[in-house]
Amino acid sequence: MKNDAKQTNIEEKVLNAPNGLGMMILFIFLYIAAFIVFIMSAAFEIPFTAIIAGIYVFFGWILFLGIKIVKPNEARVLTLFGKYYGTLKQPGIFFVNPFTVSVNPLRSSVVTQTTAALMTAGASTANADSTSVNAASSLSSAISLKAVTLNNKKQKINDELGNPIEVGIVVVWKVNDTAKAVFNVENYAEFVSIEADSTLRDVARLYPYDKSEDPDNDKSLRGSSAEVAEELRRELCKRVEIAGIDIIEARITNLAYAPEIAAAMLQRQQATAVIEARAKIVEGAVGMVQMALDKLSEDNICELDEERKAQMVSNLLVVLCGNKDAQPIVNSGSIY
Repeated sequence: MKNDAKQTNIEEKVLNAPNGLGMMILFIFLYIAAFIVFIMSAAFEIPFTAIIAGIYVFFGWILFLGIKIVKPNEARVLTLFGKYYGTLKQPGIFFVNPFTVSVNPLRSSVVTQTTAALMTAGASTANADSTSVNAASSLSSAISLKAVTLNNKKQKINDELGNPIEVGIVVVWKVNDTAKAVFNVENYAEFVSIEADSTLRDVARLYPYDKSEDPDNDKSLRGSSAEVAEELRRELCKRVEIAGIDIIEARITNLAYAPEIAAAMLQRQQATAVIEARAKIVEGAVGMVQMALDKLSEDNICELDEERKAQMVSNLLVVLCGNKDAQPIVNSGSIY
């Protein structure tokens, strides 16, 4: 149990390896010198020196396996006989133990999946798809430290009110701890994708699609995009911490009602908009009527009884709140 716990808590160890260019020049010089010594020892019949030089000539190439090249924004996770050896994160050429092996779970996963698919398809398909195996095998064994954009497919989720909606998520992430990314999860890229979908599903259930009628809760997926994005990023950071992944940004890209209720929800939104517009018109019309009555009273233009005031209010409201232009009727006689 102690060994298992120790293996699951692997921490990144950045190697301070010597310069590989100088070591490579030294190995080339030694290789040439050993070859010359071997020929001269054989010519002058010095068996011991010839054996030593011959051994280096035949096995000296192993030292060149320790030369590792690291590109900018890349890292090499090295293992030695199955154990974590360290990580090269600085760009350049370095020399490490020649028996170390660079590990990249993405490359191993692609090769395994491609090989399994070809074995299932049969020999004829395998011949046709041999280029897929070659392409998968040619993937770099280095771990990319660049920012990666993940744009997952839309998924159907129920919001806080139970309405089915279609939501998509885009996540910008990068590898922060290479040891955790390689050894704590099987495939860190697939791990981020699955956790992003799960986090989106859990967070979307906490908010309604649009603003609810509750005055104490004005948050929604459509109206509180910045807050929802921050909640997504914070929750996703907790879930992918085990894989050494740093979440730079997480936000909703696609947001719409599900097709089966989209038409009904559109009618609801239209009705709400019409009601709000009518309420605004009526509020303005009432203010204008009040202003007209006050103005008539202040300037003593005419005295109206309550019945005439009611008729005037009715006529003004019809004119101001109507959808069509009013058709006035001129009364040339007495108002009584």
